[in-house]
Amino acid sequence: MFSAASTPSTTTAHALDFAALAADIKAWGRELGFQQVGITDLDPGLNAQHLRAWLARDYHGEMHYMQRHAELRRAPENLVPGALRLISLRMDYLSMDTRAVTVLRNPAQAYVARYALGRDYHKLIRKRLEQLARRIHSAVGDFNYRAFVDSGPVLERAFAEKAGLGWIGKNTMLINRRAGSWFFLGELFTDLPLPIDTPSSAHCGTCRACLDTCPTQAFVGPWILDARRCISYLTIELKGAIPLELRPLIGNRVFGCDDCQLCCPWNKFTSATREHDFTPRHALDRAELVTLFNWSEAEFLRYTEGSAIRRTGYEGWLRNLAVGLGNAPRDASVIAALERRLQDPSALVREHVRWALDRHCKSHQESYHA
Repeated sequence: MFSAASTPSTTTAHALDFAALAADIKAWGRELGFQQVGITDLDPGLNAQHLRAWLARDYHGEMHYMQRHAELRRAPENLVPGALRLISLRMDYLSMDTRAVTVLRNPAQAYVARYALGRDYHKLIRKRLEQLARRIHSAVGDFNYRAFVDSGPVLERAFAEKAGLGWIGKNTMLINRRAGSWFFLGELFTDLPLPIDTPSSAHCGTCRACLDTCPTQAFVGPWILDARRCISYLTIELKGAIPLELRPLIGNRVFGCDDCQLCCPWNKFTSATREHDFTPRHALDRAELVTLFNWSEAEFLRYTEGSAIRRTGYEGWLRNLAVGLGNAPRDASVIAALERRLQDPSALVREHVRWALDRHCKSHQESYHA
């Protein structure tokens, strides 16, 4: 929340060495587990125009909150009245052995986006941001601030780029020359007139690996993502039926997708996270599709407690897994698991289960006639 504390008095503000304070804030951020800290103003620049054009083309799909809060994204000074600066921070989340490629090549296993394998990052990073705010308070006295962790209408990647944390790549991810793109972002809005950092320059060059690798061809062009075709959107944000023509392309990806990061050459510089909370839990980095599909709702709630996977809900989880099983090799355990869900209480789940069984039936008939 935006602090109710009063702004430092003019006398106090003039007495502060804001350049030294900015250096201290960056050091404190690193002590709190952030790998990099940058500072920028609140002008989104051309990103506001890009957002308007993106929304006009309905590329946001059912993410109505993007349209509903578009003005606040374009004019963040209205989101946090009195704020002058945005402190942008990044934190690595990738474990040393991600098994990502191995799982994607095994259609019987379930692929979960690497960011969601451990505990939900929102609480951890927000807690660290609050700790940073307290450190700043101990140095300057009362000041106004508000923390965000993917929790409000903030163009976080655009501001992180302005703050020097990296550049927005052709896959719309923020990329850092020394760290790749496997990191979370957090922001601290403040009314302190801190010196701002130099924006990052782009280094994608002629590379288009991410655009060509996307399983569903969700990129309309460089820097333009049609979320309606993005697997992360389809398996997390979309609440209804997954379009029929896209289901075979999803493969075994049951929560999110990392393909456009896995192929990025800059990710060879990624360092393993130092945060234990981001370590994979419940063997979700190697789980079988059938095993996860057989979870009861109680098991789903128990195994996803404190996890970003909760966002899709149990119904969405089963829907996604049904698609994964429809794309999996035909096996007695796969067929049995799907048939047990034919009477599922959810019409959404039943429809995707029938689709999966039909695929296996057609595949079996084609194999038989061949």
